[in-house]
Parts: sequence; C-alpha cells; structure tokens
Amino acid sequence: MRKPVVDPAPPVARINVTPIIDVALVLVIILLITAPMLSVRDMGVELPAAKTRGPEDDARMAITVGLDGQVALDEDLVSRDMLADAIRARLAEHENMLVVVRADHESPYVDVEDLLRIAREAGAKHIAVATRQGEGSAS
Repeated sequence: MRKPVVDPAPPVARINVTPIIDVALVLVIILLITAPMLSVRDMGVELPAAKTRGPEDDARMAITVGLDGQVALDEDLVSRDMLADAIRARLAEHENMLVVVRADHESPYVDVEDLLRIAREAGAKHIAVATRQGEGSAS
C-alpha cells in the first residue's frame, strides 16, 4: 500500500519568548537585590560647620559694576584703567583686605570676570562675589 502524499505545512517562524522572559526575571531579581545596597541614605555623615565673615572680621572694599558698565570702588566712581591702581593703594593700607565684587544679576558675566581678574592682578588675596540670600536657600 502506498502512503498518501501530503504536502507538509510550511514552517511557521515564531520567536521563542521563554528565554527572553527568563533573562528579564533574572535582571529584575538582580535589581531588587542590589538597589538597597546602592542607597547611601543610611550613612552618618557629619558636615563641617561654616562660618561667614561679618563686617567686623576684616577690612573690606567693594567693587561695584552697574548695568551701564560704570565701576565704583566703595563710593567713588573709578575708570577701569585706574581701578587696579586704586585697589593697590587700598591694599597697601591693609594687606588682608577682603575685596567684594558686586554686580547686578543682569550684568554681563564678562564684566564680573574682568573685575575679578583686575583685583587678582592688583594683589588681592581674598576676593568674594556678593550675592543676595534667597528665601529658598538651602542651609
């Protein structure tokens, strides 16, 4: 007897998802185990205390730049060319004088950077940039 000839069904291409699910579950388990180890909340870190300098701590001078580019050393208007000489003269009076650079928040940063450079070249050792304390500042 002869067997009837039956056309075999064409092969169906399917992706076997079992290995993908196994790998995904292993990765989830690894994540669940290692996530608590990565947390550093439980470390007891004692931050150092900061002390701000008050006006009585040291002599200081203020360099102020306006929006129009005018520069003042304390209350006196000074040209940028004469600023370095004026700073040197004030530093000759008191060597450890704090130089505070003040600028409007809309002033170009180039102006502030230029004042910092001039103060450093004039011999200032202690330079600070004045800021306003905000209501939402971190302690």
